[in-house]
Amino acid sequence: MNRRHALTAAAVLVSAAALLSGQEPGAPAFLPASGLPAIDRGLREWDAPRPPGGARAVSRPDAPDDSRLNGSLIVRFRDEATPDTRTRSLSLIHGTSTAQPAWADFEIVALPPGEDPESAAATMAARSDVAYAQPRYRVHKMFVPNDPLYSRQWNFPALDMERTWDINRGASSKIVVAVLDTGMAFRNATVRFTGRALFPFPALGPVEVPFAAAPELGGAERFVAPRDFIWNTDAPFDMEGHGTHIAGTIGQVTNNASGVAGMAFNVRLMPIKVLDGDWDAVFNSPNVATDDLVARAIRYAADNGAHVLNLSVGREGGPAPAVRAAIEYAVAHGVFVVVAAGNEFESGNLPNRFADFARDVPGMVAVGGTGRTNQRAFYSNTGSYVELVAPGGDMRRGGTTAGILQQTYDQDVVDRFFLSRFGPPRFDVFVYDYYQGSSMAAPHVAGFAALLMQQGITNPAVIEALMEATATDLGTPGRDNEYGYGLINPRAALRGMGLIK
Repeated sequence: MNRRHALTAAAVLVSAAALLSGQEPGAPAFLPASGLPAIDRGLREWDAPRPPGGARAVSRPDAPDDSRLNGSLIVRFRDEATPDTRTRSLSLIHGTSTAQPAWADFEIVALPPGEDPESAAATMAARSDVAYAQPRYRVHKMFVPNDPLYSRQWNFPALDMERTWDINRGASSKIVVAVLDTGMAFRNATVRFTGRALFPFPALGPVEVPFAAAPELGGAERFVAPRDFIWNTDAPFDMEGHGTHIAGTIGQVTNNASGVAGMAFNVRLMPIKVLDGDWDAVFNSPNVATDDLVARAIRYAADNGAHVLNLSVGREGGPAPAVRAAIEYAVAHGVFVVVAAGNEFESGNLPNRFADFARDVPGMVAVGGTGRTNQRAFYSNTGSYVELVAPGGDMRRGGTTAGILQQTYDQDVVDRFFLSRFGPPRFDVFVYDYYQGSSMAAPHVAGFAALLMQQGITNPAVIEALMEATATDLGTPGRDNEYGYGLINPRAALRGMGLIK
């Protein structure tokens, strides 16, 4: 992780309506008819490529060399068939033997080498003493995303998501997931800012900054009730990349033969900016991230139709009663709340104060991070408030590709805070980049909650109970302070509802 990833902070902008209301000189301004499409620079991978853990070749049912078993058929003879008529029917396809397996009302008919199963089945099916005949078609998982970089997303096979998607194909647009973060790359625009001097960097003066919608987050119809609490506008543009990356894990457009996949890829997203970052400071945002701002944003999400709320943000310090009250408000209004447990294990293991009361709030969960080997990631906080874990990445055990891969900004054109190349940023250039942190673990749980919401479980406390009851136990048997109840197991939860596949 570079310094920009660690800042986990946010964006900037004001709406055209705000501009018309008469703001002070130097406020950012939309340029007319502005905003060009995004530039996609592809995969950002500093380590040599290697196949991720759990990756395997996928066989397609329509592949001629893997669609069925040669050398045999499934045949159901009618009850009135006699031994003589069965023998005559089998002779037409050169069948040499039959066997009826246990718990079957059909037989397996052996064919000689070279006999075509499709033709043999058609011949048998035409006989009056045969109820049906068919080749022994190979059975496969019916959904493996065709996104070309999906094979590098070890985190989804680690959660058995391919078989989970067979049960629930990515939730639906009826489910809204709010992402309270650095904003989101959700639309195209060009904005004129006035950059002030902040030591040790000089004033940029008037600059025009391009923004673009992330190609893999979908079209304008995907986004619901956007809000920016840093700039008090309805344009929560991401100026870091953190929120865009997290939104991808929740709902990246999937199975579109492009890029990567997301957990609940049919949901709608509510971009809410609650974090300010370096560029907000340079461009003089009117607000900075504080507890009261986050509390207001949580209530805003609950009041504007969110079903699930992801908070990959937090702080240390004293208790956070205002945020807790807001989360309790959201849960009481039917919103399931996910909060990152924190990344401070090696820096005193101080609790994330937005998460440390999760154990006391049914319908809210605090999530720690694991790596490829399902071990707790080196950074991930421990404590009695950790309830679940999910893949957050652990580059210490596996290098860059052991992080979580999603589309986000190219930091080469965002992180310009070097005296040798300080200059205005760009937010229209994207790469597929690996991040790590409990911030990356939380959106897996948010996506999981969306799948359960789609199945009709709408009570946040019931969602939490089901997640915990079906989690894969890790570490010390039973609940523990490293892994909580264990690694989320979406398929087990859906199967537990009777949706068995």
